[in-house]
Amino acid sequence: MSSSAADAAPKTAAAARAAAAAPEGVLLRRLRYAEPATLLWIVLIGVLVVLVVWPVAELLLTSLRSARTGTFTLSNYTAAYGRMRYVDALLNSLALGAVSAAICAVLAVPMAWAASRTDMPGRGFAWLTVLAAFIIPPYLGAIGWILLAGPNSGWINQAWMWLTGSEHSIVNVYSFWGLAFVIALNAYPFVFIFAKSGLDLISSEMEDAANILGAGTWLTTMRITLPLVGPAILAGVILVFLEAIALFGTPAIIGIPARINVVTTQLWQFFEAPVRAEVAAAYAMPLLLITALLILVQRLLLGRKGYVSQTGKGGERRPIPLGPLRWVMFGWCVLVFLLSVAAPMVALVQASFAKAWGRGFSFDNLTLGNYTYLLFEHDAAWSAVVNTFVFAAASATFAVVVALAIAYIVKRRVMPFGSLLAFLCMAPFVIPGIVMAIGFYAAYAGPPLLLYGTSAMMILAFTTRFLPIAYANGAAGMQMIHPEMEEAVRILGGGRITAIRRVVAPLLKKALLGGWLLVFILATRELSAAIFLVGPETRTISVLLYDLSEEGNFEVLSALGGILLVITLAFVGIGMKLIGRDFMLRRE
Repeated sequence: MSSSAADAAPKTAAAARAAAAAPEGVLLRRLRYAEPATLLWIVLIGVLVVLVVWPVAELLLTSLRSARTGTFTLSNYTAAYGRMRYVDALLNSLALGAVSAAICAVLAVPMAWAASRTDMPGRGFAWLTVLAAFIIPPYLGAIGWILLAGPNSGWINQAWMWLTGSEHSIVNVYSFWGLAFVIALNAYPFVFIFAKSGLDLISSEMEDAANILGAGTWLTTMRITLPLVGPAILAGVILVFLEAIALFGTPAIIGIPARINVVTTQLWQFFEAPVRAEVAAAYAMPLLLITALLILVQRLLLGRKGYVSQTGKGGERRPIPLGPLRWVMFGWCVLVFLLSVAAPMVALVQASFAKAWGRGFSFDNLTLGNYTYLLFEHDAAWSAVVNTFVFAAASATFAVVVALAIAYIVKRRVMPFGSLLAFLCMAPFVIPGIVMAIGFYAAYAGPPLLLYGTSAMMILAFTTRFLPIAYANGAAGMQMIHPEMEEAVRILGGGRITAIRRVVAPLLKKALLGGWLLVFILATRELSAAIFLVGPETRTISVLLYDLSEEGNFEVLSALGGILLVITLAFVGIGMKLIGRDFMLRRE
């Protein structure tokens, strides 16, 4: 390089810095950050503040604020845990979660092992059983088991007394163990999915080595196979535990008549007149902390990528021949199907077509009057149906749109702090629905917004509740699209918004549809959040079902549950047709 050129280089750099420092250069740099992607980032932050940050912050502030003076106080915590009854409710929830999770493990792990590792016939039937149990709303399963195992009048007890001549019932669903069993019959699919996903990753090499050394099938399974997937099973058990302690419908329908007080039903009592939202907020904080801690433990367990095998890549996976025992395992799957799906659903169907469900099957007891009453005479039934599907459709649409935009910004690293958006988007996963509902009540029920009991409150709460599901689908889909396709759009003059609209969204249509359907289906059955936020004009099917259960009108309740289940199955069928038969159970 010549001396003149060397002298010119510093001058050129200095001139560039001077130009950038000039007002025009500053303006250009600012305009660069005003592109649509930046504005979208700002809007999304605002949306997540409304959906997540402010309700959680207001929940914490309400728990520390005096209802009378508005000053800082710990008296709410004293009121929340100053009575032994309230402490017992927390202890009952923890015990109920532990027992329900243990029952789930007993039900699901043998099914998962048989479906994944053995030559059991009907492995597809095991998946069908899990899907059916997953679809049935927990409170409908609870009603079915009240019809089956209610003291004296339940089918099982009536059959027992008829066969034995005894005057005493053999089972009672209105008990701690009955409540735990009914919860487990709805929640075991979580353990099945985690266990089977882990079992599907194990090669047969280590099992073959154990067999060569003289270990039989059962010893190998207990000493080799199940310990390898122990972290995955434990992660599923933790999820069931969290589901059980945060559940409202089943504990309310079975636990309240049985005088079993748990955290969620105690929170509901705090919302009876006079409403003590500040005490409810304080009482909910331990539930939130327990959930966050156990979710962290679950993530750490699932983050152990090397727990499945230490034998290197891949490996052949051969089904284990069970001989005649394969029919025993199939019989176990059939038994779980009967307990979790067939028996309660048959009881519900019978009750929905019965004049009096306790009279059993007989032609003179059959009627269509329950459905006629709901469809043409009941004051709130049609509005509840319309509200349910309007709220669910709006929530699913809003959640999918927000999740897609956030997934794009995070996966494409469009803006700094994109991981913050992802964190806020997934935060509702660690917040129980009932706790989130109390946060929304604290944040938006009072002035200036006064949203309590409105459609807007219900839609915002449902959107927040299921936003993590929509984001998981959108983020998984984004990883499958190469950025070069979007870059081609930008080279041709299109912006990022155009790339999302013309390229990303069409390529992700199956993932987005799957996320939309899953959020829609879950929103139609949501009770934990709805029961705290519903108003006279915004009742949903789940809330109406709960109201009917309190009235003891099991015939009309069963008919309404049947309507909800038929519509849900229709949407599940659409999802299976368009996306795949396991779209509701897919783990991205």
